[in-house]
Amino acid sequence: MSKEECMEALSKHANIKPVITSTVWDELEKENKEFFEAYLEGRDQRATEIEKRQRIQKKLNTFSSTQ
Repeated sequence: MSKEECMEALSKHANIKPVITSTVWDELEKENKEFFEAYLEGRDQRATEIEKRQRIQKKLNTFSSTQ
């Protein structure tokens, strides 16, 4: 979940103003740099893997429809 997604979810489900979530997130990033670096790297890797799977699936679907 990105900062923006977190802000939206907390606003919608917990009535927490986005500015509060943003401020807390920023402070957490300052205090826990290593955690956020690992978190963002893992999130980016998962996104890349999802994109690869989607491209493979699209190619398989295209191949199947031409058979």
